[in-house]
Amino acid sequence: MPFYDLYCPECDEEFNILASISEKSGKRIFCPECGSVELKTVYKGAPAYLKNTKMPECPNRHICGAECRH
Repeated sequence: MPFYDLYCPECDEEFNILASISEKSGKRIFCPECGSVELKTVYKGAPAYLKNTKMPECPNRHICGAECRH
């Protein structure tokens, strides 16, 4: 079961809940504050990691997989 970030426009509550896909699509998730089922999905961006091209490569990358961040 996935976690959902949801927002209730009735009471301005934002919350996170573990629920099945059928519970969400069937409007069987209730706002913990007011009990409304008219919830909106909150989309949050995932953090982005960019490779720093100015750092030299790890001389032991064959051992650490270049994850050591020397």
